[in-house]
Amino acid sequence: MDAAHIRNFSIIAHIDHGKTTLSDRLLHRTGTISTREMEDQLLDSMDLERERGITIKAHPVTMLYRAKNGEDYELNLIDTPGHVDFTYEVSRSLSACEGALLIVDAAQGVEAQTVANVHLAMKQNLTIIPVINKIDLPHADVALAKQQLEDILAIPAETAIPASAKEGIGIEEILEAIVERIPPPKPTGQGSLQALAFDSYFDTYKGVVTHVRVFNGELKPGMNIKLLHSGKNYEVKEVGSFNPKPYTRPRLELGETGFMTANIKSAAEVKMGDTITDARNPAPQLPGFKEIHPMVFSGIYPINTADYEHLKQNMAKLQLNDSAFVYQAETSVALGFGFRCGFLGLLHMEIVQERLRREYGMDIIATYPSVVYRVTMTDQTVKEIDNPAFLPEPNYIEKIEEPMVKAFIICPNEYIGDMMALVSEKRGTLDHTETLDTKRVMLHNLVPLGEILIDFHDRIKSITRGYGSMDYEHAGYQASEMVKLDMLVNGESVDAFSCIVHRSKAEGRGRALALKLKEVIPRQQYQVKIQAAIGGKIIASESVSALRKDVTAKCYGGDITRKRKLLEKQKEGKKRMKSVGSVNIPQEAFIEVLKT
Repeated sequence: MDAAHIRNFSIIAHIDHGKTTLSDRLLHRTGTISTREMEDQLLDSMDLERERGITIKAHPVTMLYRAKNGEDYELNLIDTPGHVDFTYEVSRSLSACEGALLIVDAAQGVEAQTVANVHLAMKQNLTIIPVINKIDLPHADVALAKQQLEDILAIPAETAIPASAKEGIGIEEILEAIVERIPPPKPTGQGSLQALAFDSYFDTYKGVVTHVRVFNGELKPGMNIKLLHSGKNYEVKEVGSFNPKPYTRPRLELGETGFMTANIKSAAEVKMGDTITDARNPAPQLPGFKEIHPMVFSGIYPINTADYEHLKQNMAKLQLNDSAFVYQAETSVALGFGFRCGFLGLLHMEIVQERLRREYGMDIIATYPSVVYRVTMTDQTVKEIDNPAFLPEPNYIEKIEEPMVKAFIICPNEYIGDMMALVSEKRGTLDHTETLDTKRVMLHNLVPLGEILIDFHDRIKSITRGYGSMDYEHAGYQASEMVKLDMLVNGESVDAFSCIVHRSKAEGRGRALALKLKEVIPRQQYQVKIQAAIGGKIIASESVSALRKDVTAKCYGGDITRKRKLLEKQKEGKKRMKSVGSVNIPQEAFIEVLKT
């Protein structure tokens, strides 16, 4: 189709503001999906997305729409996730668009992730069309939502379109606004093909299927193309678009979005953000998107060690579909061979583990999540440590720095005190507060990333009865008094339970772990000591009492010294057993402890 009749746009919003419902309505209204095939959350194809009601992957889809001016337009929509952990998906999707529909829930107003996504869109110079969704709700406040658009995001309120995706109100106006306001794609002025690879997945029969947006020239089967990052040449086998299922097309032209296959066998050959160009007449690189750095690390091990190779292959396939996920091989004394994996956040970690279990049928166990610490040695060399096992001895360390984040928390006014208490409990500091409207404030905080890993988001939701929301961005490193906490079982350190914690929290954490281990370690013939230690200092201790055989049962009557003699003999035997015996911690015990 002629470039003047193509519109590329994305849908951005905070989690649960109705992006997927709106995309369903647009698909239905443009006739891309017939009423018979229509189902809710159509673009959320993963079971996990449907169950949790969240979008995890960005989904491209091509729609044909006849506007009121009587002309036909090709609308390429990319539905994006709203959760803070999947910002990378959003930034990749935006790089393939000229415009974005910004959705604000009329009942909840502008939230933390709305602000973050708008900044992403503005950085890419996209045209933003604000849509105030869910106006049919009884407690919807459209006037307040419009005011927040102006006050918080500096977007003129009169440009906003009131709509209800559920009831189908305002869908026509949105489609017309896309045609009128979003600019058509412009060629880059280069002489040959330039296309951006913004996503990909693995197909058993076709190999790697790459999602592309053509910025210049055309892409068609039989062409020889070059991937600029890897420098490899391929022959294009087929090209096409999604509606939402993939269908083939004779070619993809300037401004069009779709997919291509080219017998690419390995996941490592396609890099997200890479430029695809003509092999005979290569064009320069397109501006891609910034490399993403994982923030949370965790070890993933197969429960059955024979599954190691199988897990390795499945991780490569998953990484292709989720390029923010990184991994490398590692071994653990307790858990055998596995992988050290990096994630963007905790939800991301949970989703990846769940996908490995469901989509690939893997039985896995994950270790306690940790962040990357920067350690300055006494000889001034700097090491980055993401695994407690590699932390050097304290006498060689000059200082340990931990990653910090700027956390923006939006909450109702009455919960400010509770929020400040939560932030200080997590060793954070409040920088300043900003009043958004009569009911809500935004708190700007500086918090260590390691502290917000586990339950911070859940605690915000429970304190504010579900009205609070949070977003964060990285704010460098800060020196802190971090120590390595070791767990000793029968005097031997167990590496799977080691962690790096702040000195002020080490004792509480050590006690909790020791108590949990006491519950899960089976009793032996002798007493088993469980200790939490920092260096050589024991800070918490529990013991599993011994199984006792009644050796005095066959003694009846007679002198007490006979019984004493037998008990002494038993005591000697237990002492000898303790010095040579080792405690085998069962796999279930690891799983139980790591769950806490």
